[in-house]
Amino acid sequence: MTGHSASQILHRLPPIPEGKPVLIAGPTASGKSALALQIAETFGGVIVNADASQVYDCWRVISARPSAEEEARAPHKLYGHIPFDQEYSTGHWLREVVPLLTGGQRPIIVGGTGLYFTALTEGMAEIPTTPADVRSLADQMSLTELMAGVDDLTLERLDTNNRVRVQRAWEVQQATGRSLLSWQSETPAPDLALSNAVPIVFDVDKAWLLGRITRRFDQMLEMGALDEVKAMRDRYDPSLPAYKAIGVPELTAYLDGEMTLDQAREKATISTRQFAKRQRTWFRARMKEWYHIDFSR
Repeated sequence: MTGHSASQILHRLPPIPEGKPVLIAGPTASGKSALALQIAETFGGVIVNADASQVYDCWRVISARPSAEEEARAPHKLYGHIPFDQEYSTGHWLREVVPLLTGGQRPIIVGGTGLYFTALTEGMAEIPTTPADVRSLADQMSLTELMAGVDDLTLERLDTNNRVRVQRAWEVQQATGRSLLSWQSETPAPDLALSNAVPIVFDVDKAWLLGRITRRFDQMLEMGALDEVKAMRDRYDPSLPAYKAIGVPELTAYLDGEMTLDQAREKATISTRQFAKRQRTWFRARMKEWYHIDFSR
């Protein structure tokens, strides 16, 4: 967020009724966590993570998790609680977050993983777990090969530049004999209707966001991101979701002598920008009913 005062920021928010869950979505580096902490300190509540990279216990700096000092200012849940090699999906997250909706404290759910929010507020189909052999095969295939194995109707609704989404659709079709779209047609009612929450999405200026992204990776390096990656180097497995966090493959390549630190910084920054673009596209398409707020001005 910009240098707005606390009162100016709160004045721009929609009404936050007593006890009502608050949802805060937005692209990476946009200031979501800072707003969540301000809401928690002003209105009360527990901050709940909705970012897929921030669940892993090995990444605090590289995933931009709240610092220990920030966590001490308000209760935080679902941050850094999953080992690097443990499977963790949208379904796992949903099963963990639902009990927090009635846990006695207002949940302030914040993050940039759009699927988490749509699963919570639109419902999620109960799709069988993908067998290990099917996933292993998918990991070895190219994006083009995966797309060729997904039915046309499902493919039309996917971000085909997002390998994770395409691979998921391919795995479901191979493992179950049914398309992902077919499973999604049986989606149950959501655990949290949007009308029962205060849904906020950051819709910020593109140039402002790109500037923050560029500065943030340097800040991560200053805060010890390279040491984090170095500590996990001997367990590096590019097929694990934990190691796909932006900055991890790039700094690993630097540690292996495959690129300079400047090259790793540039590549990670470009990847972050591309990721933010996908997030902004998702939020604008899927979160039209949310309160769109621009703190960049």
